[in-house]
Amino acid sequence: MTGPTHVPETWILLRGLTREQRHWGDFPGLLAAELPGARIVPLDLAGNGRLCALPSPATVPDMAEQCRAELARQGIAPPYHVLAMSLGAMVTTAWALAHPHEIQGCVLINTSMRPFSPFYRRLRPRNYPLMLKLALLGGMARQWEEAIMAITTHHPPQREQRLRDWIAYRDECPVSRANALRQLWAAARYTAPMEGPSVRTLILSSTQDGLVAPQCSRQLAACWNTDFADHPSAGHDLPLDDGLWVASQVKKWHDAGSSH
Repeated sequence: MTGPTHVPETWILLRGLTREQRHWGDFPGLLAAELPGARIVPLDLAGNGRLCALPSPATVPDMAEQCRAELARQGIAPPYHVLAMSLGAMVTTAWALAHPHEIQGCVLINTSMRPFSPFYRRLRPRNYPLMLKLALLGGMARQWEEAIMAITTHHPPQREQRLRDWIAYRDECPVSRANALRQLWAAARYTAPMEGPSVRTLILSSTQDGLVAPQCSRQLAACWNTDFADHPSAGHDLPLDDGLWVASQVKKWHDAGSSH
């Protein structure tokens, strides 16, 4: 007589505005090493990466529904853990609120949501001139990616190689201006409830985040009474600047939940 079959956990990874699954770099492997047996599934939001030909949904809840449909298309059934950053973390929140039975746990990285933080913390004003200039004038691929790297990282490993990779991703899977604007508009309008999702949640923040004020994550964790940890020196792209730290925090949080 055989015992019950162990079903491996599925971890979905979601990135932010105009970013795609390849922007995770080495992080999926680092997370897999900390969660042996888990299935790690980086997923693109519609309009980004492999799905760049699709229109980006105009609202965050619709983005969550698109993620569910894409996973169903790939034959990957719930329940899921979801690790997400920035816009992806908003999508995860909407998903967990609408379909809590599908989500076993959430890890939200450097996100910001209304009504917890004012707009000037959700996107730091010092970034407005550069972003407006690039949006209006277009800019070459290298200009864009150098600007994004400067705003979102502090000590990325293999910086020049990473930059070349990002330029290649932009050339291979370009995000249209219309899709970028839809994603930005959806993120700006999304309002989360004062009471967070019922699923177990960890919020991670970078104290030195140059894009989104770290108070946004801290305030969210306090209002929702979630687990929280902050990194002292990483930038907005925390999994790139210190993926080992993120993976170890996730493992510690995951194991604490499993022991209950």
